[in-house]
Amino acid sequence: MTDKAADPGRAGSASLGARAREAVLQRIVDRRYEQGARLVEREVAEELGMSRVPVREALRALVAEGLLELLPHSGVRVRRLERVDVEHLYEVWEPLAVQASRLAARAVAAGAGGRLAPLEAALRQAESAAEEEGAREVAAHTAFHEEVVALAGNPLLARTMEQLSRQLRLLFGLREEPAQMRAQHTEMYRHIAAGDPEAAAASTLLHVRDSRAVALRSLFGA
Repeated sequence: MTDKAADPGRAGSASLGARAREAVLQRIVDRRYEQGARLVEREVAEELGMSRVPVREALRALVAEGLLELLPHSGVRVRRLERVDVEHLYEVWEPLAVQASRLAARAVAAGAGGRLAPLEAALRQAESAAEEEGAREVAAHTAFHEEVVALAGNPLLARTMEQLSRQLRLLFGLREEPAQMRAQHTEMYRHIAAGDPEAAAASTLLHVRDSRAVALRSLFGA
């Protein structure tokens, strides 16, 4: 029996599909593909310098994740974020982000302080990226939250957050990022590094709720 997981052809195809998905996602985040824009498989493949097979896989994956939507008989388009979409996203992200910070602080308190380096590096990167606009700042902001999840050490939480993270990248790319919210990352890091679960959770709750208010104001004026 052939071991499909060890098939280099399948592995290569999956890798190309992942690369295509990341490339399309990045173009959505930095608004080269605007909300509502129709994407044609052949044109995207030509732009990325890939065959149509991995691009087709990428577009299907992004449809499944809610970043693209199918058009009848004419491919896909970038999904427009409505107010209810943003509210639903924050309803899900808030408890997960709070619990991730709580678990990360518990891990530090239990002796995982040596694993803080990636989170501190993500914090410094976010501070540096604040001087710029666009994709680098969005990536840095998202990376900080991803490192909190990694430090939490809960594989189920990490898998749940993986898909949500892509939608958050899109949202972060559309809204503004006030200095106050960047400073909240520092507070979150301070409490996590101190191994204080409840202070870490409280600072994260404040951050996510402020983020929600900023997103709604930026995108919908209220």
